[in-house]
Amino acid sequence: MKHSSRSEKNCKPVILYTGLDTVSRQVQNIAYPKNLSDPFLREWIKPRYNPVIEPHGRIDAALFRDPSTAWLGRDGSWRLTVGTVIDGNGLAMLYKSKDFVKWVPAENPLYYTNGSGMWECVDFFPLGEARGVTKYMLKVSMFDVSYDYYALGTYDEEGGVFTRDDASSTDYRTWPMIDYGRVYASKTFLDEAKQRRILWGWSNESNSIADDVAKGWAGIQTVPRVLSLDTDGKRLVQWPIEELESLRGEQIHLQDIELETGSQVEVRGLKVSQADVEVEFELQSLIGAEPFDANWIVDPPKLCREKGAYANHGGIGPFGLLVLAADNLEENTAVYFRVFRAEGSYKVLMCADQRRSSKRSELYKPASGGFVDIDIKKERKISLRTLIDHSVVESFGGGGRTCITSRVYPTILLNDNTHLYAFNYGTETVKISELKAWNMAQAQIS
Repeated sequence: MKHSSRSEKNCKPVILYTGLDTVSRQVQNIAYPKNLSDPFLREWIKPRYNPVIEPHGRIDAALFRDPSTAWLGRDGSWRLTVGTVIDGNGLAMLYKSKDFVKWVPAENPLYYTNGSGMWECVDFFPLGEARGVTKYMLKVSMFDVSYDYYALGTYDEEGGVFTRDDASSTDYRTWPMIDYGRVYASKTFLDEAKQRRILWGWSNESNSIADDVAKGWAGIQTVPRVLSLDTDGKRLVQWPIEELESLRGEQIHLQDIELETGSQVEVRGLKVSQADVEVEFELQSLIGAEPFDANWIVDPPKLCREKGAYANHGGIGPFGLLVLAADNLEENTAVYFRVFRAEGSYKVLMCADQRRSSKRSELYKPASGGFVDIDIKKERKISLRTLIDHSVVESFGGGGRTCITSRVYPTILLNDNTHLYAFNYGTETVKISELKAWNMAQAQIS
C-alpha cells in the first residue's frame, strides 16, 4: 500500500489506497471493514472488482498515486483527486462517482503547474470563509524537491476546477509551504467532534541507513496541527492541537527583558530535551533593518545560510532561541528571525539553523527558512512557539503562519545536559515581552 485515505459512504468507513497490479501499474483500490462491530476495525476486505481507478491517457502508470479523501458534491456525486505528472507538469486529477465503485475522470484536472514534477499525497478541502466566500486549500507533496506546498483559492464544483487566489506567479517555488523544514507527505482529516481540520506530517530522516539502524528508528509523525484561515483569509495558520497542553508541567515565566546586541539569556529550571516554549519579541525600532533583495524571495534557506545566526551585523536580528544548547554553545540549534526593509514594506525571515546542532560531522545539518507574512511595521511584535522533543524541534512563527521542523542529534542529548537561551545577535535592541516555558510529560498511548 503506497498511501491511503479514509472516506465514508452511507456512514460506513471505506479505505481508498494505491497498489500495484500484475504489470506494476499504480492503481487505486478500495477496501471495506470486515467487522463493523470491531471498534478498531482491524480487518479489511479487498473486493474482487479492484482496481476502481486505473491510469489512462497520457498518465505515466508508474506515477499515479495517493487518492485524497473523497467528498460529496451538491449533485450527489463523490469526488476525489489523485496525484500524477504529465510531461514534467504536476497534476491533481479529479474523478467522480455515484456509487464509490465506478469512477470517471473529469474533463480537466483539478489543478496543475508547469515544471513542478510528480505530485504526491494531494489533499483538497474547504478551510473556512473569508468575506462570505468559501476558501479551499490544495495541498501537494512535490516529489522532486520533497516539500509540501499549499495554495488557497476557490472551487468551481460544476467545472471541477480550483482557482488560486494568488495567480501572480506560475512558479510553484513561490507557493507557501506547509513546513519549511523536515516535513513531507502530510495528510489531513476532519475532526467532526470539534469541527477542526487536523494535519499530520512525516518528519523523515536525512542521514545514512546505518545511522538509522543504530538509532533504532527512522522518521516520526509531527505533533498534530489544527489548520485555519488567517483573519484576512489570505494565509494558512497552523497550531498544535490544544490537547497537547495537558502534558505541560510547571510554568517558567520571564517578562520585559531587553536583549541588547550580542546578548543571550538562559531560561533556567527547564528540562530542555522535552519542552514547550512560547515567546513574544518586541521591536523598539525598525530603522536598522537591512535592505531586501527581491531575488531572495524564492530561496529563503539560502538566505538563512548566507546571513547565519551568529554574526553581530544583522541589523534587526538574528534574534530568537538557541535550543538543545551545550554549556559552551559548541552545540545548539538556532531558531530565529531577521527583519529586512523592502520597497514600501518589511520582510520577516524565519530560520532554523542546524549547522551547529551536533559535533558529529557526518550528519545532515541544513539551515532551513521561510518568510513570515505579518505586518511587522504595524504590530512591532512577533511570536515564536517551539516544541522540543529530543531529536525533533517544531517551531511556529508569527502565530503559526510559518512553521519549521528540524531533526537534530546533538551529542549532549546522551547525558541530557542541554540548555535553552533567548538571544539577540543583531545590532538593534530587541525586547522579550513575555516568555513562557513548560516541561512536557510523556504522552500516554492506549
